[in-house]
Amino acid sequence: MGNLAVIGTQWGDEGKGKIIDLLTPAFDIVARYQGGHNAGHTVYVNSKKFILHLIPSGILHPDKLCIIGNGVVIDPKAFLEEISELKENGINHDENIIISKGAHIILPYHARVESISEELKGDKKIGTTCRGIGPSYIDKVARQGIRAGDLFNPSVLKEKIEENVAEKNIYLAYYKRPLLNAVEIFNRFNSYAQRIKKYIKDVSFILNKEMKAGKTVLFEGAQGVLLDIDHGTYPYVTSSNPTSGGVCTGLGIGPDKIHAILGVAKAYTTRVGGGPFPTEIFDKNGQLLLQKGNEFGATTGRPRRCGWFDAFAVKYACRVNGINKIVLTKPDILDGFEEISICVGYKYKGESLESFPTESWVLDEVQPQYKKIKGWKRPIEKTTDISALPHGFLDYVKMIEDLIQAKVAIISTGIGREDTILVEDEVKDILDLKKIYREINKNL
Repeated sequence: MGNLAVIGTQWGDEGKGKIIDLLTPAFDIVARYQGGHNAGHTVYVNSKKFILHLIPSGILHPDKLCIIGNGVVIDPKAFLEEISELKENGINHDENIIISKGAHIILPYHARVESISEELKGDKKIGTTCRGIGPSYIDKVARQGIRAGDLFNPSVLKEKIEENVAEKNIYLAYYKRPLLNAVEIFNRFNSYAQRIKKYIKDVSFILNKEMKAGKTVLFEGAQGVLLDIDHGTYPYVTSSNPTSGGVCTGLGIGPDKIHAILGVAKAYTTRVGGGPFPTEIFDKNGQLLLQKGNEFGATTGRPRRCGWFDAFAVKYACRVNGINKIVLTKPDILDGFEEISICVGYKYKGESLESFPTESWVLDEVQPQYKKIKGWKRPIEKTTDISALPHGFLDYVKMIEDLIQAKVAIISTGIGREDTILVEDEVKDILDLKKIYREINKNL
C-alpha cells in the first residue's frame, strides 16, 4: 500500500470529507495541499457532525499526523477558531497538526478587496465566499504575500504589513471605503503569531523524511477539478489547483510520491455560486435533489444548484488527473426517482464535442445530450452489502463506469462511516481493507 490522493471530480461538494475520514485509518499522515477556509468538509462520527474548513479531516483520528501544506492559504483567526471548536467537541490532539512555513497568510485587506471586486462584477460575479482566499493567492503570485514563516520575525511581518496596507489603502480610497490601520493589523497578527508558531514547520522536509521511513500519506484535496484555476470552468473557478498536480506543488513532494489517485463524484451534480452549469435542473426534480440531499454549503449555508450527473465532465476530470477509480457518493438521494438522466456529451452549434470545453462562454451555449435510465424501487440508503443493491442501481453504476472510463471502487450510501460499500476487487490494491473495516465496525 502506498500514498493516495483523493480528488473531487466535479465543482466541489462531492463528499470528500467523509471519504477522507473513512480512509484515514489506512494511512499515517493526512495532508491538505490547496485552498483555504472557503472549503467545508462535513464528517459525521457516531451521528455527531463536524465541519472542517482548514484542518485535514484526519484530525478526528487521534494517532494521525495532519499537515497543511504551502499550497494552502491560512486565516489565523479561522484556524484558531477551528481548533477551539474541535476541543469543545472532545478533539484535543492539535499537537498532531503541522502548518507549512511556506503557506500564505490571509489578512483583513484580502477580504475587503475581494468584496469590492465581486460587487463590481454585478451579475457576472464569481460567487466567492469573500473570505480573502483569491486576493491572498494574488499577493502570493505578485511576490508580496506574507507567509507563515514570516510570523517568526516581527520586524519582517511589520514591514510587509505596512507595505501592503499602503498599497491596499489606495484601492480602498478610490472606491470610497474605510481605510485600514497597519499598526492595528500588525498588533493583531503578531498576537496570532504567538499562538500558531508552534504548528509552523518545514512540511516538505518532514513529509519526505516520513515517507522515506515508510509512512504512508493520504493527500486531501479541497473543491474540485472543475474549479481548478487552470483546468476548471474559468473564470468561475477557485484560485488554486485542486487537481492531482497541485499535490506536488502544494506540499513540496515529487510526483513519484503519489502512488494512486481516487476520484470522488456525487451521483448527481451540484454547483455553488456563478458560472455555467449545463446539466442544471430547474424543475421539481432540482428542488427535490436540493432538499433530499441537504444541498446547502457547509461554509456559507448557500443553497447549491442541482443537476443530473454529467459524465462528460467527470470523464474530463478523470483524464486530467489520471483517475481510473472513483467513489460514488449520495446515490441514495436518487431513491424514489422514476427516471434518471445522465449527460453523455454536449452539442455546440449543432456539432457534437469531442472533449469537455472549459471556456465559460462555450459552456453557456452547449446542449447536454442525455441518456435516461429507470430508477430503482428498493431504497439503497444505508445499504452496506453490494449483493443487496437493486439491479436498477447497478445498471446506473455500470453506465457511469462505461461513460467516464473509470471503475466505481467505493459507494457511499449515507452520511456515516458505516454507510459504505467497498468494492474489494477495485480497492484491495490501493487500501489496507482490514484497517478500514475495523474503523467501520467501531461505528456499528
